Amino acid sequence: MNGLNKGIRKVEVSLKWDPSPAGQPPTDLDIVAATYPAADPSGDPAYVVHFDSRSPDGTITLNRDSRTGQGFGWDEVMTVELNRLDSRYGRVVIGVAIQQEASPRTFGDVGKPALRIREDYTVLTEDDFASVRGSTAAVVAEFVRDGSGSWSFLPGLRGHDEDPATFARVMGAPRAS
Repeated sequence: MNGLNKGIRKVEVSLKWDPSPAGQPPTDLDIVAATYPAADPSGDPAYVVHFDSRSPDGTITLNRDSRTGQGFGWDEVMTVELNRLDSRYGRVVIGVAIQQEASPRTFGDVGKPALRIREDYTVLTEDDFASVRGSTAAVVAEFVRDGSGSWSFLPGLRGHDEDPATFARVMGAPRAS
């Protein structure tokens, strides 16, 4: 490892969307983060962070949660402090799920959804979910720790069609080759 390369240290995952049209049920998108043990990075998550929760050690925090998409700027914001994450964890998967309580919705049904992941002021990725418009949930990023302890970012959206609870269990499945 290059002594000057510290890898990804702390990221901010931001999500926004337009509120539902008048008379329609609210649209609720949620950022979900799953942390996996280094010994089994594609197995069951050690823990999952979503609305109304945070990681046991405080390294993953949902700073802003919206149930409607109403607000100024980014409606949901999650901070992931990879540099503080215990060495027993080797992978963090970030996803976005659409709550399906009011009526079934896909990303194509959501008004102007947008995603931004950044480290400090450096934007790592931005997306509008167009490539997964028929899905109800999507993996939006993975962070993987290498043998030296440095974290790297693996971008790319992968659509899923599960409800939020099922999605939280399966979102860490290995990428298809």
